[in-house]
Amino acid sequence: MYRKQHIGQLSIEDFHVPFGGTLDPGNRWVLLAELIPWQEMEEAYAPQFSVNVGAPAKPVRLAFGSLYIKQRLGLTDEETVLQIQENAYMQFFLGFAGYSSKVPFDPSMMVHFRKRFSDDDLRRINEVVVQRGKEMLVEAAASQCHDDEDSNGDGSGSGDQLSLDALIKPVDWPAGKNWGTLSIDASCAPADITYPTDLKLLNEARVSTEKVIDDLCKQGTDFGVHRPRYDRGKARAYFLNVAKQKKPRWRRLKAAVRRQLSYLQRNLESIDALIAAGASLSALKEHWWQKLLACSELFRQQTILLHSKTRSIPDRLVSLVQRWVRPIVRGKARAAVEFGAKISVSVQNGFPFLHRISWDAYNEGSDLIAQAEKYKQDYDCYPERICADRIYINAKNRHFCTRAGIRLSGKRLGRPPKDPEVSAAHRQQLLADQRRRNEVEGVFGTGKRKYSLKLIMARLSAGAEGSISMSFLVMCAEKILRLLRLLYVFLFAWLWSLLELNSMEGGACNGPCPKWDDVPVTA
Repeated sequence: MYRKQHIGQLSIEDFHVPFGGTLDPGNRWVLLAELIPWQEMEEAYAPQFSVNVGAPAKPVRLAFGSLYIKQRLGLTDEETVLQIQENAYMQFFLGFAGYSSKVPFDPSMMVHFRKRFSDDDLRRINEVVVQRGKEMLVEAAASQCHDDEDSNGDGSGSGDQLSLDALIKPVDWPAGKNWGTLSIDASCAPADITYPTDLKLLNEARVSTEKVIDDLCKQGTDFGVHRPRYDRGKARAYFLNVAKQKKPRWRRLKAAVRRQLSYLQRNLESIDALIAAGASLSALKEHWWQKLLACSELFRQQTILLHSKTRSIPDRLVSLVQRWVRPIVRGKARAAVEFGAKISVSVQNGFPFLHRISWDAYNEGSDLIAQAEKYKQDYDCYPERICADRIYINAKNRHFCTRAGIRLSGKRLGRPPKDPEVSAAHRQQLLADQRRRNEVEGVFGTGKRKYSLKLIMARLSAGAEGSISMSFLVMCAEKILRLLRLLYVFLFAWLWSLLELNSMEGGACNGPCPKWDDVPVTA
């Protein structure tokens, strides 16, 4: 069951610290506690549990906050619990009434926390966090402008405001007119698996089926007669003899694959005979009979590949444990093929959003129209321009952008104009669009270097999708915090320069006094 908690934010003065003093109001975890929409999350979190049946579940603030801390700092489940136990600011972020040195929960609860927040839930939370962050930026700029008018006394600062047009759509923007920039691209979030080869997968399947046979033979005294008669030590030696070679010859490698296939076939036939004799697979643990199904599918695929001239097959298995992982051809210099989830990302006016997660390879050019429609749903208008890679610039997307009045980055169709000034303007515009498209590449780089997108450690498909979505949520929240810090830094610098100008010659300014529009705010 679930008991609703008091979601109202506890002030830092009321937070009990046993060693004296108070918390710093400018700490990142204190600011994040104001940014996260706890009330909206609890409304979607509480219906997952019964009202009065079962043990009380952990509150939503503790569950989501723990996942956020883990993703932000790149920790393991055990280290996340220890960090929460040792840090008073993290406990304030998680809604504790005061600092406690006790372990907040068992590390195994992190698995259940990941199951309770689906990929769609985290995407909606990300949108709410960005919207709430924009409101905080506007309120901070408006309050500072109001303070400036009061300090001037003559109303000279009225009507001036901090320029946030690059991030937030102006209120007086004409209806139906396109606004903003949408940058889109796709990448791969690799899963935590070893580099798969046919020989390695077949050897792993042979070992796994041998373990299943041993467990089934223990169910009856006369089941041992169905055990396959081959030397397991020699089977492993045949595998190592080829696997340890750097570049084995093709004929030698193909013979080793054929040998491992024969061992696997005998094991699968032995398992069928044991089941016919009365052995039960239900006595095994769930992951073992799921692995057995993967071994059977691997045998089918490798048999087809061995006797055919092709080297590709649909839904090719690359892991017996993470059966949903597929090879994603990237064509990069570092790795031509990656194994994980393919993600489609859109950067809307500086804020990254996850658009799609797919474990199967697909052409990301088909996502442009859907991402543009999502942009219109959020902003009530299409973007002014879309910065995308060459794979997105096809005939269908060009026609859609032309009808919607969107400028799609890329070379223009037809002959170049004869006017050299027009050609130069087109080239400058193309370069500007290409430079703006680099922001989505920066999102991938930041996510893979800082927020664990480089290697997804979750072993379940739902947990992996949740980790990917949480990475983009953390990136958006951290960007809002950086903007708030930049806002206060620029405002402080502006006020300091204003005081210096007013102190010169009795407070008179020789030149033009600084205005709010002169204060730059960039990402």
